[in-house]
Amino acid sequence: QVQLVESGGGLVQAGGSLRLSCAASGTIISINNMGWYRQTPGKQRELVATITSVGSTNYADSVKSRFTISRDNTKNTVYLQMNSLKPEDTAVYYCYAYIYTAYWRNYWGEGTLVTVSS
Repeated sequence: QVQLVESGGGLVQAGGSLRLSCAASGTIISINNMGWYRQTPGKQRELVATITSVGSTNYADSVKSRFTISRDNTKNTVYLQMNSLKPEDTAVYYCYAYIYTAYWRNYWGEGTLVTVSS
């Protein structure tokens, strides 16, 4: 059984910063890509950032230069440093990881709410 547990969400004023963490646990043989998506009510879940096992990154245009994704492979953990936050960044943020146990599949966290006030 694999679990992804997010932490670090909360309420912040516009221009502020938050750091999200997501730790994977369980019977994990290997982890490939990890990343973050976000979702607001009535909208589809959208990609925020991804990172490969060797550290290559990809960002949504809306967060480039403000957000930084990183990972610690020794801890099976992915991070999202969010700076210069805007009200439009308000969403539930979900982490995911492509994990090999007996086979490869995507696993998702339960989400953490980020609220940016103006």
